[in-house]
Amino acid sequence: MKNFLKFISNSNIKRFFIIFALLCAFILVSAISYVDAVSSNIAESVFRLHVIANSDSAEDQNLKYKVRDAVLNYMESISQNCSSKEEVIELAKNHKDDFQNIARQVICDNGYDYPINVYIGKSDFPTKNYGDISLPAGNYDSLKIEIGESKGQNWWCVMFPPLCFVDITTGIVPEESKQIMQNDLGSEEYNIISNHDNSNIRFKFSLIEMFKNLRIANN
Repeated sequence: MKNFLKFISNSNIKRFFIIFALLCAFILVSAISYVDAVSSNIAESVFRLHVIANSDSAEDQNLKYKVRDAVLNYMESISQNCSSKEEVIELAKNHKDDFQNIARQVICDNGYDYPINVYIGKSDFPTKNYGDISLPAGNYDSLKIEIGESKGQNWWCVMFPPLCFVDITTGIVPEESKQIMQNDLGSEEYNIISNHDNSNIRFKFSLIEMFKNLRIANN
């Protein structure tokens, strides 16, 4: 122990540890700044849908999907002429009561009387894959529909660009939706969510995923 203390008391060694500590701090701050900038740009380009079932029973989960389908069908019918996230959010706000009534009608038609709560605002989302597009965890604008006690599994998708309508048999996002995302995002951000074959890109995605999941867990 004495030898170790004597070793680190050497001025050159002290200088090395100080420089090393400063370098680590710089790398950490740079990584956090990068994650915040990229994840913020990605989040600002999409509007998401979040449906939460009453419970994890098979009946409640099936009901969740029926509510989802009805909401998506309605949203698709009224948002065909929207060309930006802001337009879609404004449309959703103007039709918030309609979403609530549609969900409530589905609930009643299936013999249940669960209450429905509809929110439009920021929500924390985990990392999710939509066909060949992956969105990292983060805080996103969303339309959230809570069914009953909302203690069941969630269903997530992206309403704008319209990734909710991905063909699940092929797992491929429509080129039109990709083009919208490409136009709204910088090349760095778009590569991160779409290019899974590049090891450097995969590392960046993992970095964003790690930091954002830590923040969500600590909220």
